[in-house]
Amino acid sequence: MFRAKATGATGVIAAAVLAVALGGQALAGSTVNTGYFGGMAIGGYDPVAYFTEARAVKGSPEFQHDFLGETWRFASAENRNAFAADPVAYAPQYGGFCSGEMLYADVSTGITTNIDPRAWRIIDGKLYLFYDDSYAAVFEENAKEWVAKADGNWAKVQARLLIE
Repeated sequence: MFRAKATGATGVIAAAVLAVALGGQALAGSTVNTGYFGGMAIGGYDPVAYFTEARAVKGSPEFQHDFLGETWRFASAENRNAFAADPVAYAPQYGGFCSGEMLYADVSTGITTNIDPRAWRIIDGKLYLFYDDSYAAVFEENAKEWVAKADGNWAKVQARLLIE
């Protein structure tokens, strides 16, 4: 999530309300979605397992790795080590934010849709996360067009996150 620029007392109040509404994530300034997950990248799910087991697998506190300033969990040491060796190959696109929301991402208002780590697709060897599985299916059907649009929007959102 990112915080919106605001000025004056009204802006400060609006920013505070937004921060509370989004569980504090609005002020975090991270390019990795820890959203409503209490500071854990993609809700503590193992990003490698999507590729190796073709399913969402909860990670363990025993197997953790820090990447992009956030903690990622894994189901095994083998998965953690694979991620550590090449995190870009396994990390979800768009920092783990909802891929569908990237189609409509507006850097002035922020990202508000959370993801369900069990709603995912691997498209052209990359992991995409969504708020629900039915939208993941629609996104996959339109991937050729939608990935390009989402990539362009993510570049703008990511730049905003990095300066916040």
